[in-house]
Amino acid sequence: MLLPSHDFLYRVAHAIDHSRFYPFALAFYGIYPIVMSWVWISLSLFFRRGQEDHAIDLPDSPPMVSIIVPAYAEAATIDDTIEALQALNYPSFEVIIVNDCSPDNTADVVRRYLDDPRIRLLNKTINEGKAMALNDALPVCNGEILVVIDADIIVSPDLLNHMVPHFLGTRVAAVTGNPRVRNRVSILQHLQAIEFSSIVSMQRRAQRVLGRVLTVSGAVFAVRRSALLDLGGFTPRMATEDIDLTWRLQMQFWDVRYEPRAVVWMQVPLSLPELWKQRRRWAKGLVQVLTRHHEIPFTWKMRRLWPIYYESIFSILWSYTFLLMTAYWLISLAVGYHPVGTSPFPNFWGMMIATTCLVQLFIGAWVDRQYDPGIMWSFPEAIFYPIIYWMLMATITSLYTIPALFRKPPQVQTWRIRRGPA
Repeated sequence: MLLPSHDFLYRVAHAIDHSRFYPFALAFYGIYPIVMSWVWISLSLFFRRGQEDHAIDLPDSPPMVSIIVPAYAEAATIDDTIEALQALNYPSFEVIIVNDCSPDNTADVVRRYLDDPRIRLLNKTINEGKAMALNDALPVCNGEILVVIDADIIVSPDLLNHMVPHFLGTRVAAVTGNPRVRNRVSILQHLQAIEFSSIVSMQRRAQRVLGRVLTVSGAVFAVRRSALLDLGGFTPRMATEDIDLTWRLQMQFWDVRYEPRAVVWMQVPLSLPELWKQRRRWAKGLVQVLTRHHEIPFTWKMRRLWPIYYESIFSILWSYTFLLMTAYWLISLAVGYHPVGTSPFPNFWGMMIATTCLVQLFIGAWVDRQYDPGIMWSFPEAIFYPIIYWMLMATITSLYTIPALFRKPPQVQTWRIRRGPA
């Protein structure tokens, strides 16, 4: 016998199950991730075969490169970053480290390297966030090509040799590199290592085939200085200045490329709270960019940006669908109602989604193994990706998307002490 509250929930579940909306939500829930996964897989493999194996040679007189390293409370990591930069095998570069009023001794650590004429320190006395730190460095840069890296990044010696040749093309404004996870201790970090190969890196390959990319990596990217200045520099009020910059460049019909051979090694969040804070900022930042550039889907000249705009919208909608459908099924089963599509055992669509996800994760790791030889050792943890990690990412997206739509961002996004790509 059902309790009155259970009887009410039973009738609500029955009404939803027989509504006109439910079949469409169920189809979107099951079909969308499978279709998009195979789109990413096929396009990324096409990119790998068509472009990835063709190196571009440096000119006889390579251009000057200015490397900007914004830093806040990075005394524990910036030693390794600077020493890796000093080992770059590129003939003409400088490094400008911007200490954004760190509360620790970051500036003192950097000063130990100032006997190297290639290293300079810009020591700010007011903390204004990453975007403003980058903007403050622009007037003192001598290179036309700027490379931005985080202060806990270890660069590969040939990083610039792979990124700079792209700028020989007149329409190339930015090149994003290939960040790899170096601190793989916990299951959570192994999942992030798989994610950067099989989701982030794979999508960038696929988006390059489509002609427009969602974002350069805040951990490592190169940008043409003149193009950046024409845009007025970085936008301090955006939570994800890298996504915003990428879209603004492409809205001006600049080309943005992905260079998987430009490998750097980064640290990612170790704990769930740290990861939560990072992904919350990513979710807010994407919404801010979609809102700021809301004219894109209605402007014919911006049609090459339509795929990434609509895919971003549909991904957010799928996160809400995923969370709401899961909650609906759990509540329905708790009161004894069995909606269409549910089963006490993994059903056909559940197995299809999970299998497709694992296939994508494997192919992504397999493709990136030439840049990250240890990535396949992280693959056993991939079993947790469709079971737990998806739910976590969907929850974060769902919780912070709507508030970000209605909350006006601050004029300046200040630093948050974090680990992982900005």
